[in-house]
Amino acid sequence: MDISGASAVVTGAASGIGAAVARALAARGATVVVADLQEEKGRALAGEIGGAFVKVDVTVTDDIVAAVERAESLGTLRVLVNSAGIASAQRTVGRDGTLASAADLAAFTKVVGVNLIGTYDCIRIAATAMGRTEPLDGGERGAIVNMASVAAFDGQVGQAAYSASKGGIVGLTLPVARDLAAIGVRVNTVAPGLIDTPIYGEGEDSEAFKANLEKGVLFPKRLGAPEELASMVVECVTNSYMNGETVRVDGGIRMPPK
Repeated sequence: MDISGASAVVTGAASGIGAAVARALAARGATVVVADLQEEKGRALAGEIGGAFVKVDVTVTDDIVAAVERAESLGTLRVLVNSAGIASAQRTVGRDGTLASAADLAAFTKVVGVNLIGTYDCIRIAATAMGRTEPLDGGERGAIVNMASVAAFDGQVGQAAYSASKGGIVGLTLPVARDLAAIGVRVNTVAPGLIDTPIYGEGEDSEAFKANLEKGVLFPKRLGAPEELASMVVECVTNSYMNGETVRVDGGIRMPPK
């Protein structure tokens, strides 16, 4: 699918993987709506790539609608990339065996609300807009790429909420692709492994922590680069025969229990 001259919405685009994706789509000729809560970084990136910034909390439907409408004003909406997400770590039961020390259900709900429900809300709104567009040759109207995680398959101790949310994204990929086939919109999911983003911080302690993580990567023995994830996202967007699939981009890692 040729995205030159089309518009795209990328959630969580102000930094990390989302920012790399926004840059990669812009390099292919798309006008990108940077949809994020981080205003300063988001506006700076939008200016850099010739796109637009919309402040978006993916748990707020009106915010998502605003981003989609902004994209429609910039060109034919052909692309949605769901990269917004949060993480949380807590064990299901506490060490002292009391109910008070059991996992905080509100924290679990928040992670699922942002990562899974937010992703689905973005899909249903953007796909509705795509369905109103004129189809390209072959009947194609657009492509959606979701961001899951290897935690969907190899969740570690304390990752119940995060793994459940990302596993849900993997689980919805095929049925939503089947739903949206009727309007010519493809749906795929990318599951990153350990990616070198600002989440790990900076300095000697950060580098030592990352060096320890690298030991579990099969090959190459390093953390992945955001651009390597972005490359796979672009492939999922532009390869018109790629549909209903989840692709791990992880250097072959299989996460240990902890």
